[in-house]
Amino acid sequence: MSRKKKVLAIVLAGGEGKRLMPLTEDRAKPAVPFGGGYRLIDFALSNLVNSGYLQIVVLTQYKSHSLDRHLSETWRLSTQLGNYVASVPAQQRRGKDWFLGSANAIYQSMNLIDDADPDIVVVVGADHVYRMDFSDMVDFHINSGAKATVAGVRQNMDMVTSFGVIETDPNDVTKISRFVEKPQSTAPLPDDPNSFLASMGNYVFDRDALVEALRFDEQQDGTKHDMGGDIMPYFSDRGEAAVYDFTNNNVPGSTDRDRQYWRDVGTLDSYYDSHMDLIRPLPVFNLYNYSWPLYTHQIMAPPAKTVRGPNGQPGVALDSIVSPGVLITGGRVESSVLSPKVVVEHDARVSESVIMQNVRVGAGAQVHRAIIDKNMVVPPGATIGINKEQDLARGFTVTDSGLTVAPKNFKFEA
Repeated sequence: MSRKKKVLAIVLAGGEGKRLMPLTEDRAKPAVPFGGGYRLIDFALSNLVNSGYLQIVVLTQYKSHSLDRHLSETWRLSTQLGNYVASVPAQQRRGKDWFLGSANAIYQSMNLIDDADPDIVVVVGADHVYRMDFSDMVDFHINSGAKATVAGVRQNMDMVTSFGVIETDPNDVTKISRFVEKPQSTAPLPDDPNSFLASMGNYVFDRDALVEALRFDEQQDGTKHDMGGDIMPYFSDRGEAAVYDFTNNNVPGSTDRDRQYWRDVGTLDSYYDSHMDLIRPLPVFNLYNYSWPLYTHQIMAPPAKTVRGPNGQPGVALDSIVSPGVLITGGRVESSVLSPKVVVEHDARVSESVIMQNVRVGAGAQVHRAIIDKNMVVPPGATIGINKEQDLARGFTVTDSGLTVAPKNFKFEA
């Protein structure tokens, strides 16, 4: 049924991502590299394209250069067939303000909806790691008769203060009775006393209903112009909102282990943990599902190579992701993600770490439980993630869990 409806997809990609600093010091959150060669936005765009939705606009704002460049180099669809992924910056079309919130971003970009003239508008975030068939959610939305539908993912009750919470009608669990942003408590699900439904930040709207809601929100005092905090309560208060349980989404090629995987990588620790999910022998999230591929920019680099060092010691990578252009010359890598063009020299050791593009780990250096952003040379014999006080003195970020994060383009003192 949904294939007969004209669908416009809007990707909200203007987020600043303060909790991911210093990874977002030089780039927007959706442009943060992930999993070796991907960017966070690739997950949202791949899900939309695989779902058959090929008219997509990406609303950008904060430090968008690297994001815009990635979109222009990677996401080029057939314009002859009317398909596109268009990057749209804040343009002050309705005043002198920049985007004031996720809802205001769409309100200020209403011309995009007018030009595309869709029946259905799909709105998704750009900074979550998951696979999802949006066509199934759109079918559910149409069949429900709701004006607005939000995707809900089951989370443990101890996470209730971290998410937008979806409370459902006891007589109809697909109907939203209340939508609350980060409450102190909520009632558990009827079929699972340890869980509640958290908003995934993915929405489906009837076009006219969304336009009306955005115009109403713009006229209100005290609004934060937020899709979750203002627009969804607008619909739920009118009895016009439904919830799509992510548990019911079945993507081709998924397994029982990764079918319901969804990770909000809003903090450094969650970003790191999601990488560790990738490298388990049986990964919690499987990058190798060719039935629902993840698309990204293919870097021109030679194959990865491991060779012996000058003293004959082998280059080794265990339980790790090793991207194109990686060269391990007598070093040892364990439980780590190495992005393209990383070099690990002899006697160096990298463990439980995420290393981004163009990083060189010098001979005898040690990197443990760290995230190293692009373009760093770790001097021979140096350590990162071993001595907290030393890392802090260098200006690195160290989280409460002990994770060390080194910024892009950092240079060690001579």
